[in-house]
Amino acid sequence: MTGAGRGRGRTDRASVAGKVQDGPSQRMRRVAEDIRHRLSAVLARTEFRDPDLIGVHLTVAEVRMSPDLKHATVFVSRLGNVPTDPLLPALKRVGPFLRSAIGQGMRTKFVPNLHFQPDLALDEATRINRLLHSPEVARDLPPAPEPDEA
Repeated sequence: MTGAGRGRGRTDRASVAGKVQDGPSQRMRRVAEDIRHRLSAVLARTEFRDPDLIGVHLTVAEVRMSPDLKHATVFVSRLGNVPTDPLLPALKRVGPFLRSAIGQGMRTKFVPNLHFQPDLALDEATRINRLLHSPEVARDLPPAPEPDEA
């Protein structure tokens, strides 16, 4: 009995297609992108009273939603090479304000709880770039072709 216990005879799309769905659903991606845009706008135009956030410019790099759309993990970074970790407690303090600000135009049943994390993608990309340009890797690569003179 496919889809038993799911109500009204609905079946799980992943089981019907014969494959297991990997990653977020289309709805999760759409809601995450909407929240990212809304948070970016609020962070850009709002002057916070929290002393740790005064004059700080943050970038919302990514938002990941939980499957029930009740929790959003927000990955933030600062402009420049400044660590974001000290700002996480301040972002948690202003979280309820941010949640209400983004929820005013959202068309979802719930406004998700916001959980802030530092965005480490740039650090990881820098680390990989350094590894790729290290002498140990360079000796294993074929020599680059010479550019033709025309």
